[in-house]
Amino acid sequence: MGTAEQISRYRRTPPAVEIMDCTLRDGEQTSGVSFLPHEKLMIAHMLLHDINVDRIEVASARVSEGEKDAVRMICRNAERDGMLGRIEVLGFIDNKKSIDWISDCGGRVINLLAKGSLKHCMQQLHKTPEEHISDILKELEYAEQQRMTVNLYLEDWSNGMKDSPEYVYQVMKGLVHTNIKRFLLPDTLGIMNPLQCVEYMRKMLKHFPDQHFDFHAHNDYDLAVSNSLAAVLSGCKGLHVTVNGLGERCGNAPLASVQVILKDQFQAKTNINENRLNEISKLVESYSGIAVAPNQPIVGENVFTQVAGVHADGDNKDNLYCNDLVPERFGRKREYALGKNSGKANIAKNLCELGLELTPEQTRKVTQRITELGDRKELVTQDDLPYIVSDVLKHDTVQNRVKLVSYMVSTSYGLKPIASIKIEVDGQQYEADSTGDGQYDAFVKALRKIYRDNLNRTFPTLANYAVTIPPGGRTDALVQTVITWQNGDKQLRTRGLDADQTEAAIKATFKMLNIIEDKQNSE
Repeated sequence: MGTAEQISRYRRTPPAVEIMDCTLRDGEQTSGVSFLPHEKLMIAHMLLHDINVDRIEVASARVSEGEKDAVRMICRNAERDGMLGRIEVLGFIDNKKSIDWISDCGGRVINLLAKGSLKHCMQQLHKTPEEHISDILKELEYAEQQRMTVNLYLEDWSNGMKDSPEYVYQVMKGLVHTNIKRFLLPDTLGIMNPLQCVEYMRKMLKHFPDQHFDFHAHNDYDLAVSNSLAAVLSGCKGLHVTVNGLGERCGNAPLASVQVILKDQFQAKTNINENRLNEISKLVESYSGIAVAPNQPIVGENVFTQVAGVHADGDNKDNLYCNDLVPERFGRKREYALGKNSGKANIAKNLCELGLELTPEQTRKVTQRITELGDRKELVTQDDLPYIVSDVLKHDTVQNRVKLVSYMVSTSYGLKPIASIKIEVDGQQYEADSTGDGQYDAFVKALRKIYRDNLNRTFPTLANYAVTIPPGGRTDALVQTVITWQNGDKQLRTRGLDADQTEAAIKATFKMLNIIEDKQNSE
């Protein structure tokens, strides 16, 4: 059967596809990544309860006591929630030691690692195929005595099918009569392309039509997602993924990308809850310390940001530049970047969100100013727009009701930094001083004093603080400070740009205060 015919048949009767996430096992093999036990528990809980993956592989047996603690915690919580059968641990052919280790943790499913290529069997194990099959059968017999479910990895399966297919079939024939629930077929070294994946998977199903096969992709040639799709199109019933594509070398197939391609391109049925994919991505990004690329599909920071003005114009005209990957589907929202490529449509979108209405001529002038800023590589955020409008049009949408009159900050070795400030609010001046853990901290504490003691108001809390040098910056580059503020149940983000980090943060702070003052005055 040709590939086109397979795809046609697949679309007529799309199957259900099991998704097994191995972020906590294979993903942890990413260079520099090591999850703490409580971090593993939090990720496992979200994958099972919120994302609703079918299974998770949480560890390799016999790695460390810390790993054992993590597996115990995960198994205990999963058993309490009736999900213990969805927890899997990689185990080895090691004379029953892995099975005992997993059983001692409370686990009930082992993913037993066997050799899927003759080269691995002969050169790594120094055993004949018959000896290796015999060793596997002994482990299976013991696992059955322990009432443990067994899935079997055929490590280096892709090379096995390429170089020694008769060996692969020999191993399979020696094991199909057992209670192995699933055969897991990894492209261990990431050497396959989709056409090979179709060929090899079809051969497996032709020889063993009654078996459940999972496919485990690696991304060395950037084909992990394509190969995963090819495997499913060829009859594979399960796929292995990781959050953000974490994994050894170039990583594994990313959960979010695999999910949307299966659903949108081939109407496959999975149990994945898509509107939490961005959350699990951010959680794993935080715990792993591996940043997600801004253009990573589905979960990247910029993937739902329109930059070109013509695209924003098209969105205004019956969503001409939108596809099925709408941000709301993943708990996100579309944004329209402000910069030299923005155009009037992008500006209009952002102005609309702020409730600002301008005439076409006013919009043209604001667009021109933003384009000039973009040419100087300055980042323009939505929170800057009222100030740009006010500056360009002498418009009073936002007045500088809160002004910094003067300030002094100092720091000395062994002493806390000191800040002394004078500000003006609606024409009235106030002074205060304070110490802090840093120059900006001291400055904000002095501001808080004025708002508490003189104005009898609540000062917003700082939710996030990020300092960067704009792209293309040199040693004399400006410092960009973006601060997220929590004001009651609302958040707002402001940005300051200056050669001095403290000064940039102070500018961002006064932008925030004036936005709040303007909103309160208008209300």
